[in-house]
Amino acid sequence: MSNTSQAGNRINSLLDENSFVEIGALVTARATDFNMNPKEAPADGVVTGYGLIDGKLVYVYSQDSSVLGGSIGEMHALKIAKLYDLAMKTGAPVIGIIDSCGMRLQESTDALNALGTIYQKQAMASGVIPQIAVVLGNCGGGLSVMAQMCDFVVMGEKAKMFVNSPNAIEGNFEGKLDTSAADFQEKEAGNADIVCDEASVYDNVRALVSMLPSNNEDADCVDECEDDLNRVCANIAGYGNDAVSIITMIADNNDYVELKANYAKSMTTGFIKLNGATVGVVANTKGDNKDNVLSAKGCEKAAAFVNFCDAFEIPVLTFTSVKSICNCECNEKKIAKAMAKLTYAFANASVPKVNVIYGDVYGSAVSVMNSKALGCDMTFAWDNAKVGMMDAKLAAQIIADGKSEDEVKKTEDEYKALQNSIDSYARRGYADTVISADDTRKYVIGALDMLFTKREDRPLKKHGAF
Repeated sequence: MSNTSQAGNRINSLLDENSFVEIGALVTARATDFNMNPKEAPADGVVTGYGLIDGKLVYVYSQDSSVLGGSIGEMHALKIAKLYDLAMKTGAPVIGIIDSCGMRLQESTDALNALGTIYQKQAMASGVIPQIAVVLGNCGGGLSVMAQMCDFVVMGEKAKMFVNSPNAIEGNFEGKLDTSAADFQEKEAGNADIVCDEASVYDNVRALVSMLPSNNEDADCVDECEDDLNRVCANIAGYGNDAVSIITMIADNNDYVELKANYAKSMTTGFIKLNGATVGVVANTKGDNKDNVLSAKGCEKAAAFVNFCDAFEIPVLTFTSVKSICNCECNEKKIAKAMAKLTYAFANASVPKVNVIYGDVYGSAVSVMNSKALGCDMTFAWDNAKVGMMDAKLAAQIIADGKSEDEVKKTEDEYKALQNSIDSYARRGYADTVISADDTRKYVIGALDMLFTKREDRPLKKHGAF
């Protein structure tokens, strides 16, 4: 059987032991142009089938680079398309292990049409079943589009993903800047959610699948929770702006599956379990800056994640702490549009939404980051948090411009009490409850439990502009 090849071995490494069932093992290429021999293309370069991950049904295809370079031809694509048809019928995730030299030149337009068929299946499956691309070899040209049409991309650290090879980019070559490298795709392009060595890829994919529902109507994706629901997170406030540590601390069994961890570090996104149920988390965090900032890359990263959660009925939990908006020239080109995308994503999402204000939040970030005005269902604020238009000292210098030092200081104190205090924010109804940081876990779990049956209508429309 073809599942004894490297492609088959990769599938067996990913799935529960002895659970894989191959489909289409005897399919081979039909094309005979340029003396191509169909007998020399077993399974037409891709192993397809289904199996289990922790008992959950998944569909898997794995390209075999030892057969015609794993290139995509007519029958190769047909096998993947049929796999998507089965996955849509049964409501189960599709995982694609990509290792291909690209399109099959001998099949020309037949191969191009075949690739388009896969794109169409992916588009129809988007928002219905989770799609994960696992890049373990070359993923170039049109195949990189195939990978990016998936919800998540996991790359081996030696894998390559590109539209144009580095040497084909004007003024560049691989030795100068390898734009196809996993490191570049993760840290600079933000096209990879997780990058690790191949041995760790399978564990990471399994961990991700364990967090995801099988489809957009799967309401039973809840594990038994053995962690204390009322567990006090002692000294959690001591982590300051390190939201990743805060999220890990409140999660069931302290398990946080972070995505795009090395891209747009001022924003963290990922999945946790709370009371056994999957929750999507978006948080401002310290990143590479001393103070938390909103960046264009961070906003786009968060917006895409919120849209995924909304499509699959996954509640969204935010941790908000933003002192300013990144003010470099590069960021200024895109920040308004990126903030608009994030604002739209939060406002458009109809899933349960909970916000925890855990630090200082100033300016328009107050509105953008899952505010009550955008439809957040429950907002909690730590008792040491601050929310306002701007830092009180700066505000006083504007309000009391031209006045004595004592008047400026008096204005600063008044501004702190009236405008920047969390109590004044809560008195206006913008925060539902001011809490001790140590009690964050139990308050969030209680809110999500209360919101479990949430239903919210939206205006009738085909889709939004974003």
